[in-house]
Parts: sequence; structure tokens; C-alpha cells
Amino acid sequence: MAPTVPNRGGPMGARTTSGKVGGGKVGIGKGGFSKKGVGKVGGKTIMGGKRHRKILRDTIHGITKPAIRRLARRGGVKRISAHIYDEARNALKAYLERVLGDCVIYVEYRNAKTVTVHDVIHSLRRVGRPIYGFDPDTNNAATKARRGAPPAVVYD
Repeated sequence: MAPTVPNRGGPMGARTTSGKVGGGKVGIGKGGFSKKGVGKVGGKTIMGGKRHRKILRDTIHGITKPAIRRLARRGGVKRISAHIYDEARNALKAYLERVLGDCVIYVEYRNAKTVTVHDVIHSLRRVGRPIYGFDPDTNNAATKARRGAPPAVVYD
């Protein structure tokens, strides 16, 4: 009598001695095997268990308490109340939604898919927080030389 195929789940459970998977059955992904037109068959669970399920949390909590504390220290704050952390996260989220919403408007107007430095610069200027020093046109050496700025000295 020929050895029987083990009746277990998994990728090796349905192999036969001929090397074909399922012995004439059609494989349909990870959900098990089925005959043509019959539907899904096999497996103890309906969807298959996931061992490591990632717990989704609000990404605004990626701004941690120490990060908010460092920002407050830079601003000169000595002592921080416990309720400030959530308020700071909410304020940061509202500000970023406003700035990034303007960035998206600029990107869609250009029919592009990438947010550029110019989009962020214009969005910040529109919000009333202009930022200087990030304009690529003013950062290259040729433009600085044309404006009469001294060339950068590089020591080897």
C-alpha cells in the first residue's frame, strides 16, 4: 500500500508523490484548495489565523511625551501639566492638516503626485508662517556667485 498524504494544513500537507499540489485540484491562494467551480475548501478556520496582528492606533500618538516636553523646553517652559500633551497633539494635528491641505491643493493644480519644497514654502507663506533658507534656487553656488556673495571655501 502506498504511503498516504498527511491530512494536515499548510503548504506541504497537500503535496503528492508526483510533485503536483493538490493532486489535480486547482490552487487558489493561501485560503486552501478547491476543485474547479466548487469554492473554497479546507482549513479549520474561515480566514486563517494571523499570529502577529498589528494594533492600529492613531498616528498622532507617534508624537511622544518626551518630544512634546523637548519642544516646551526649547520654548522656555519649566513645568508641564499632564493635560498639555493631548492638547499639543491636537494643536499640531490641526496645524499640519491646514498646511498639508494647502500643499495638496498646489500638487493637484500641477497635476503632480509629489509634494515639493516649493509646495511647502508656498503653503507656509499662505498660512502666515513664511520660512526662509529652503528655496532650492537660493541654495546653489551659481546663484550665490551671481548675487555677489563670497564663494564657499572648502578646506581639504
